[in-house]
Amino acid sequence: MNKKRIIISYSVLGILLLVLVIMNILMGSSSMTAGDAFRILFSHDNASKFGRIVWDIRMPRIIAAALLGGALAVSGFLLQTFFANPIAGPYILGISSGAKLVVACAMVFALTHGLLLHSLVMITAAFVGSLAVTAVILFISGRVRSMSVLIVCGVMVGYICSAVTEFLITFADDSNIVNLHNWSMGSFSAVSWDNIKVITPVVAAAVLMSFLLSKPMNAFQMGERYALSVGVNLKAFRLSLITLSSILSATVTAFAGPVSFVGIAVPHLIRSVTDTSRPIVMIPQCFLGGSVFCLLCDLLARNLFAPTEMSISSMTAVFGAPVVIAMLIGRKSGR
Repeated sequence: MNKKRIIISYSVLGILLLVLVIMNILMGSSSMTAGDAFRILFSHDNASKFGRIVWDIRMPRIIAAALLGGALAVSGFLLQTFFANPIAGPYILGISSGAKLVVACAMVFALTHGLLLHSLVMITAAFVGSLAVTAVILFISGRVRSMSVLIVCGVMVGYICSAVTEFLITFADDSNIVNLHNWSMGSFSAVSWDNIKVITPVVAAAVLMSFLLSKPMNAFQMGERYALSVGVNLKAFRLSLITLSSILSATVTAFAGPVSFVGIAVPHLIRSVTDTSRPIVMIPQCFLGGSVFCLLCDLLARNLFAPTEMSISSMTAVFGAPVVIAMLIGRKSGR
């Protein structure tokens, strides 16, 4: 394990995170100077025009992008460890689409009856959808030997869930279609401080529990026989990985909709930069990398074609898909 590369990676990610947070505060439909931004932040001014923009709109969005981006990257790493394949991820395997479907059903029902969904209800709905699709993927994995076939099956399950979701949105009440459509495309724009109060403890707890599993994960990466020989309870371990991955991806989908390719691209980039797959290194760096990746994509989504805002999934796909393609080509050529 190259400690120098890991230290440099932490430093670069930390600097990028700080720079992107500042840029996300300063840039938008109403740009402000750095002086104005620091004055608002340190004086906690939320009464002026810029103060309301920073504290009511941009800060919740920045925190959401950082937390949910990190959660998605860690979720992808957990799935890759579980399936022993770097191509596995919540979006590719259809897990995010399953979460999206159940949340969409809950939202349509609530909006039709004039109800407001609590944040925990949305997470629960997304978690149920994630677990349902995960169960289907696990069932398929027991019937096929090829990981490529499993990935294709996961993509097909995702398409089915997305098609049913679009069907629901199409026949929703006209007044509800805009909100449902924006959410289904992926966006951090609707996240509020109340949502942050729910997102933060859920993501923090799941990431911490994932980090505490670093040692058995490291043994599992060396083979099932080795893991058993050092006392790892494989059944409980696998259940823990799937549950934690589902919680993390479900939290992202509940509040931001489906976000593509982060769960695959970020772990691969971190693995390439640090030259290690050790969970004790990968989990915190994946979280930082996911935060940086989503903050960058959200910044571009808001400002690239302003005042029109692109969906976050469109931007993550632009940057994440080439990484996945390069990874597949590298694996094919034996590198």
